[in-house]
Amino acid sequence: QVQLVESGGGAAQVGASLRLSCAASGRIPPHYVIAYFRQAPGREREFLAAVTRRGSSPDYADSVRGRFTMSKNSVQNTASLQMNALRPEDTATYFCALREGTILRTSVNDYPYWGQGTQVAVSQ
Repeated sequence: QVQLVESGGGAAQVGASLRLSCAASGRIPPHYVIAYFRQAPGREREFLAAVTRRGSSPDYADSVRGRFTMSKNSVQNTASLQMNALRPEDTATYFCALREGTILRTSVNDYPYWGQGTQVAVSQ
């Protein structure tokens, strides 16, 4: 099995920045996709960004493209999400997720491994 542990998050004001980190451990497959999702209260879990282990260019959701930047370390099996210009609508629980393979997917159902989630709250 794969374990994902997230860190970062917290409270921020509008326009500020936060950085989330995700560390994978356990039986990590040689080829995988690591992704970030978020879920706001009362809403479905939403895809944000994903990148393959060997890839160089993450794929982003339109809602965060240009503000959020995902990076990864293929040797350490970690990923980060740098969130800039935060808005109140970015308030949510943020999750990292992992799936085996090399095809980027944006559906929650395509990811069998999930972190515990970390809260982000953006206020005026």
